[in-house]
Amino acid sequence: MLASLVFAAILSTTTGTASVIDADTLEIRGERIRLVGVDAPESGQKCLSSDKKFMRCGTIAANALDTWINKNPVTCEIEGKDRYGRSLAECKVRGTSVQEWLVVNGYAVAYRSYSTAYVPAELKARKAKAGVWAGQFVMPWDWRQGLRLAGEKPTKAMISGKFAEN
Repeated sequence: MLASLVFAAILSTTTGTASVIDADTLEIRGERIRLVGVDAPESGQKCLSSDKKFMRCGTIAANALDTWINKNPVTCEIEGKDRYGRSLAECKVRGTSVQEWLVVNGYAVAYRSYSTAYVPAELKARKAKAGVWAGQFVMPWDWRQGLRLAGEKPTKAMISGKFAEN
């Protein structure tokens, strides 16, 4: 019974060469695929490195994913669609979870609002100070809402007091 419930949740499977749109979104044969359960820094997002220098961590994460995939076929199990029409999927390359790889290497975080599946991988990354955990960063969901690191130009959301100071 449980196996049939799990199988029913998968709408389809797609395999092919992926283009990395950003570290949590791929495109395979023209289909946009959002990696379910993780959230990665946005392409324009800046983080502080361990030596306190600003870096474009979203771009770094996307480039690292592209290098890791290395034109190998990506297989994604589609679970549904998000509000932007992208397919939501669990994806693998060479038998390894793309989401797990991203999170354990500090290129993405567990998106707890949608899944706790990658929390153990995030805890490993934090402990190892991998990727974004080596320095300072704003969680991607807060960054999209307008929160920025100290030293960056404040956004309207910050000026209006949407984010309380710690």
